[in-house]
Amino acid sequence: MLYDALIIGGSYAGLSGAVQIARSGRSVCVLDGRQPRNRFAPHSHGFFGQDGQSPRVMIAQARADLAAYPNVTLIDTLATQARREGDQFSITLASGEILHAQKLLLAYGVVDLLPEIPGLAERWGQTVLHCPYCHGYEVRGGHLGVLSALPQSTHQALLISDWGRVTFFLNGQPLPDATTLAKFAEREIEIEPETVVGLEGEAPGLDGVRLADGRLFGLDALFVASRIRPASDLAEQLGCAVEEGPQGPLLRTDATKQTSVAGVYAAGDLTARGGNASLAAADGVWAGVSLHQSLIFGPLAQLEGVLPA
Repeated sequence: MLYDALIIGGSYAGLSGAVQIARSGRSVCVLDGRQPRNRFAPHSHGFFGQDGQSPRVMIAQARADLAAYPNVTLIDTLATQARREGDQFSITLASGEILHAQKLLLAYGVVDLLPEIPGLAERWGQTVLHCPYCHGYEVRGGHLGVLSALPQSTHQALLISDWGRVTFFLNGQPLPDATTLAKFAEREIEIEPETVVGLEGEAPGLDGVRLADGRLFGLDALFVASRIRPASDLAEQLGCAVEEGPQGPLLRTDATKQTSVAGVYAAGDLTARGGNASLAAADGVWAGVSLHQSLIFGPLAQLEGVLPA
C-alpha cells in the first residue's frame, strides 16, 4: 500500500504530527518501537492538561485517540531501512516487509548517553534528572547537585539554583571561567572539585554521591546534561543534513520542519535543542501540518502565508 504519510516514531512528536494528517483524511501510518525517551520517568510535568500523568499513560491515550481515525495504521515495529524511489519513499520493517509513502516524518527521537558512573543509570528520570522545568518542582528546596559533563553544565547549575541549594561537581573537569565563577558566587553555588565515583542509596532513591576521597556527599537529586545520539540511522540513510547541537547531532530543518531531503520532515528531540514533552508535541503538530500541506501545494518554502499563523 502507498500511504500519503509515513511517520517513524510514535511518541509525543510523532503522534502529534499524525493526528494533524489523520484529520485531513489522508492515509497515514505510524511505526513505533515503543521505547519513548522519557520511559524512565514515572511522571510527566508541565504538559498542558496532563501535569503529573504517567508518560506511558499519556502515549497510550494519544494512540487510542489516533486509532479511532479509519485512515490511520499503527504498527509496533522498528524501521531498518529507508530510501527514495522516484518521487516516493520505501521503508523496510524489521520483519522484512516494505511500506511505501509519498512523504516521511522522522520522529524517532534520541538516546541519552549518560556518564559511566556506577548507580547513575538506574536513577535516570527519578533522582538523576536533566530538566528542572520537568522535575525541579518535585525536588525544590533540597540540596541539588549538578555534574560537570558538558560545556553548558555551568548554565544548568545557574538555572537550577532557583530550585534549591546547588553544589557543582567538577568531576575532573576544569574550573569555570572567572565570569562564571562570579555568577556562581552571586547564586551561592558551591564547587566540589573531587571526582564522583558512584551514587548510593536504594535506587531509584538517592542518599548521595560517593567521592574519590571516600566521602559520601548527601544530595536529594543530581542533575546531568546528557550527550545524545539519534535513536536510528534512517536520516543518515536518506542523506539528511545534520548540525552539531550543544548535546550532540541534530537534524537540520527549515521553517516548515522539512529536512534537507525534499519530502522528509522531522520533529521532536531529533531537531530540538532540549528534551521537553510539550515542545516535542508542538514540534510534531507543526511538522504534521506542513507535511499535509506539502501534499497539496508542493514545496512550502515557496509559499508564504500558506501555513496557519
